[in-house]
Amino acid sequence: MVVIEPTSDDEVTIEKNEKRSPNRTDVAAKDSVEGETASTSKDNTEGFETASEGNDDRETENDSEENPERRPAEEESEEKLVSPKDDSYEDALNDDELKERALAQANGAKLDGNKLFNDGQYEDALSKYELALQLAPEMPSSVELRSICHANCAMCYLKLGKYEETVKECTKALELNPAYIKALARRAEAYEKLERFEDAIADMKKILEVDPSNDQARRTIVRLEPLAKEKMEKMKEEMIGKLKEMGNSVLGRFGMSIDNFKAVKDPNTGSYSISFQR
Repeated sequence: MVVIEPTSDDEVTIEKNEKRSPNRTDVAAKDSVEGETASTSKDNTEGFETASEGNDDRETENDSEENPERRPAEEESEEKLVSPKDDSYEDALNDDELKERALAQANGAKLDGNKLFNDGQYEDALSKYELALQLAPEMPSSVELRSICHANCAMCYLKLGKYEETVKECTKALELNPAYIKALARRAEAYEKLERFEDAIADMKKILEVDPSNDQARRTIVRLEPLAKEKMEKMKEEMIGKLKEMGNSVLGRFGMSIDNFKAVKDPNTGSYSISFQR
């Protein structure tokens, strides 16, 4: 099942030919990675010049040969004149421009990751998304990019079968964007793989809060609820079994066992009542 939701023009999507598993929670968890482009500012510092161009270099050379014993202060002054252009270029950028440059580099790394993901190179794509997260500065304009990269990391982990890591990356994406439907769907799918059905249902319900018309999320909840109930019953049986073992170790000292006690389940409430039998 796939959530039908509006997608942006630059979202990268791959077509799947593989047969889908009926157990898969795939509401909006498309085999796609986000390709939104973060905003960058145009570099206005091109053409930055130093004072070392033209004939000054030749004049400096001649002065050095004619006056080998010049004062250190003069030499230091000339060293500044011939300082490389790149050093002064970095100094000329203000803090906002540096952040914008870093954001552009992060966006480039993300796009590289999208290409690798579409080629099925999930490990390499993951490395690019992680690089993008390292480059992206923490500022309001980078929130969307960082959220997308975390969700894309989660998709890579999902493809690699690393479901715990998928949950962690989706959670980070949702911390930045709580209404991120794809992150909710991917985390729900990972929860289902881990048999954490109650958690998967909770994420599906959050999707419905964001998009009440999402019928696929509603159908997924209906499908997962019996699985969650079945698992709960198994957990109860396991707990009762452990309690029996512990009870027998204690009651055995008095010539009794847990078999002398009978637990009867109330079909209406689901609770148990215990009676003693000799």
